Amino acid sequence: MKIAFFGDVVGGSGRRAAAAVLPGLKEEHRIDLVVANVENAAGGFGVTEKTLAELDRAGIDFYTSGNHIWDKREGVVILDERANIIRPANYPGNPPGRGFRVIRVKDVPVAIINIQGRVFMPPIECPFRTADRCLQQIGDGCPVKIVDIHAEATSEKVAMGWYLDGRVSLVLGTHTHIPTRDAAILPNGTGYVTDVGMTGSYDSVLGVTKNIVIQRFLDMRPVRFEIAGADLRCDVIIGDIDDASGRTRSIEHLQIKVEA
Repeated sequence: MKIAFFGDVVGGSGRRAAAAVLPGLKEEHRIDLVVANVENAAGGFGVTEKTLAELDRAGIDFYTSGNHIWDKREGVVILDERANIIRPANYPGNPPGRGFRVIRVKDVPVAIINIQGRVFMPPIECPFRTADRCLQQIGDGCPVKIVDIHAEATSEKVAMGWYLDGRVSLVLGTHTHIPTRDAAILPNGTGYVTDVGMTGSYDSVLGVTKNIVIQRFLDMRPVRFEIAGADLRCDVIIGDIDDASGRTRSIEHLQIKVEA
């Protein structure tokens, strides 16, 4: 099974980049499942039904998220309305939506799990114990499992990769928008990367117009972010997974530039 995972889609620029790249990517790599992190898809903060519908048309099958999924009221409602989007599983209490889902791809069950880190982020429930709980609930009948670990600290993501090695197919880091280029297959068959990167404008600061962010650092006052629109690129992980064992056969990290 071939899986393509797009790094954080940032605003309209990111949506346009994904739409431009996907047809050729699917054909060249014979992709069976396309997943994207979309916590920044609507103006950089959260999601709306309109933005997800646009990404549906572009060819994305399933959506993971992170801490910004709560930023738009409409997006929070969507978590209960759509079966193809998940939020981090380790938020406390009984939040809207689900932290993992099992879907079928070519009649093969595939589990997709969303976990959020705690280092330099809100102190929510333990991501490691939450991963254990999700895997216990999924059970042994689903060998193909994908984990989006949405976290700030590289150490926490690396630790999660080692912790889940041999128990899931892919552990893919998101959140920082900076591709780490350390994609590898761990000793027990789990494909891993510390951060997939970003789908959006690279003529920016993490997808946001440069001068606005620089001014905020200079003045230390709130500013209204605007999504940048030049030098569009897609950071994508391509994972080839054995359907029966769930082990990753190959993992490749691509950065695809969108031609103007």
